[in-house]
Order: sequence, then structure tokens, then C-alpha cells
Amino acid sequence: MKIGIICYPTHGGSGVVATELGKELAQRGHTVHFISYQLPFRLDRYQQNVYYHEVDMLGYPLFKYPPYTLALVNKIAELVEREGLDIIHAHYAIPHSFCAHMAREILEDCGVRVVTTLHGTDITLVGSDPSFNRITRYSIEKSDGVTAVSESLCAETVEKFGVTKPVRPIYNFINTRQVFRLPGSREQVGCPQADCKVLVHVSNFRPVKRVPDVVEVFARVRKEMNAKLLLVGDGVQRMEAQETAQRLQVQDDVRFMGTQDNIIPILSAADLFLLPSAKESFGLGALEAMACSVPVIASEAGGLPEVVVHGETGFLAPVGDVEALAGFALQALESEEKLQKMGEAARRRAEDVFDSERIVPQYEEFYREVLENRGKGC
Repeated sequence: MKIGIICYPTHGGSGVVATELGKELAQRGHTVHFISYQLPFRLDRYQQNVYYHEVDMLGYPLFKYPPYTLALVNKIAELVEREGLDIIHAHYAIPHSFCAHMAREILEDCGVRVVTTLHGTDITLVGSDPSFNRITRYSIEKSDGVTAVSESLCAETVEKFGVTKPVRPIYNFINTRQVFRLPGSREQVGCPQADCKVLVHVSNFRPVKRVPDVVEVFARVRKEMNAKLLLVGDGVQRMEAQETAQRLQVQDDVRFMGTQDNIIPILSAADLFLLPSAKESFGLGALEAMACSVPVIASEAGGLPEVVVHGETGFLAPVGDVEALAGFALQALESEEKLQKMGEAARRRAEDVFDSERIVPQYEEFYREVLENRGKGC
């Protein structure tokens, strides 16, 4: 198949999953064309059957903001016509799926199919805003096939938009042959002490991630044992998180590591991964931690209960319940034997449920169904 993938090129989960999906599809013999405003950061080396097309922006004084969506529509139409694409796979309803539909309208009877994958914020934040509600619903209903990254997001999509289009859950995935716990990582991140516990959080530091809660949980753990907190990422809540660390007098044990392209060595140094999000359609960071044999302490938000098995691969607590989250963290850390057992269970679940060899074929089959006009949903 010839597949065009429209995605964001940044460090967020949707861009990572879209890029890794394209790379996996290319390894299976499909031709994959990525379309974005800059090179996705995971496309860091040449790979056969993978092509990147940058959306050209028009610099014109009339426009207060560059018309990216119009340029994207034009680029999609150009590629469909020139490359003979079978599938346009849009990651995010707005603007990517909408632009794919507009490009198809321009080309009229071109035969290309549009698959839309919903990742979360396009439904829970952007799409639910009255300004975008109607075109989000339009983008979903006009798609030839729609997937969402969790059962929870499937249900929320139907509830919020009342769509009649079937939405199929296809989980996010990870290649466990490439992502695993690396030896010697504690020394690399500056935490060599054997008696020091390392807690890690990775996100874009948006308010929905509740980064100050991460610091609150860590402060309670730090009262009971020697520990360090590694915060990976950047965003609007960084200052609040720093202020929280200072208020709780743990600033010397909290390291702000900024955005990192390769987080595997950092996750490999961790004893626990913290993810107390208010909303989380799936929790790719949690899955990456589990693949590195790290138990996850998370909130019961969205799709996280589909990823983390409470009491087995980590613990789940209500959103905002810092005391419960901290209590579970201390429970996991109370013995090396328990921590190791949970880490091993986390790794097994990553391999058994979320490995790319299990998930990518589901996308291939979905594409075939769409091309045969027989898409199915949940």
C-alpha cells in the first residue's frame, strides 16, 4: 500500500506513535509518505520506503497568521495525485483529518481513502470547544475509517459528538526489541547511589499533566527515604513545579532535565514512573516506562486503567489524590523484591499486549477493510 501519514512532528505522543507506525509499515513493505511542517524528530535516519514532505508556507503580509491548513490541503492533494496514495492516515481530527477531506474534495473522484486516528486532546480539548465542535464531528463522520487509542477514548468520542461512524480501538504500541531497560543508566543520569530511589515523570508540562502533583507526591516519598525526582519535558507548568519544589524544600533533589529526544536511558534509571494526569487518553509515557521494567503510579484517568494493571504493574488512584498516590509509591518502594516483581510484570504486559508486532498488523487489516469499504468498529 501507498500510505500518506499526516502528523505533528513534535515530542507529543501522537507524533511519536504516527512516526513509529510509519516506520514499522515501511519495514513491512509499504511505501510511507510523511506530511508535516517539519521533519518528525523520530525520523532521524534514512529508512527504505519512507519519504518526508514539508508543507511549504506562504509568506504574505496580508495574513496575520500563516495559513498552514490551506498549505497542508494543497500538499496532500499534490501527493495524492503525484504518488497515487491509497490511504491518507490523519493523526488528529483537527486540523489533519479535516484537511485530508478538503484535499479529497478538490481532487474529486481520486479514490484515496481517509483514515482518522483520534489521540485524545483533539476530542477532549480542541474538539469539545464550541468553535471546533462541528468540524470535528464532520471530520470523523466523513472518514472512511476511524480509530482511537483506547476503549475509553472510543466511548468519549461517541458520547461527546454523537457520531454514527464506528470508532475502532487500536492501542498505542512500542517496539519492545528496541525499548528495554539499559544497564548502567543510573550513572548516566547522575544517580549512582544504590540506596537512592529514582522517580521519573515525562510530559509536555501542560496543566492537564498536573506536574505540581508529581512534586507533591515526590516530597512525601522523600520524607521517608533517600530519593531523586527527574522531570523530563517543558511547558507552562515548569515554573509552578519549581515553586512547589522550593515550597516543599525538595528543590535539591528535583532535576529539571528539559525536553529529551531519547528518554530510554532516563527511564532505565527509574524505580517508579509518576503520571497523575487529569486526562490521559492512553499514556504512552507509562507504556515506555513499563517496557523499561518500571512500575507506574498514575491516576485513574481515561485510558490509563487499560494500560496499568492496578496492584500488578503499578497502582492507580483518583485524580488529584496526592496522598493516595504517594502511599502507593511508598508501598511499591518498600522492598526491592516487590519493586522487581512489579517491574517484571510491567515489562511482560508491554510485550504481551502493546508490542508493535501485535498492534501494527491491526492497522494493516484496518486499511484493507477500509479499501474494501467494509470498516468495522467497536
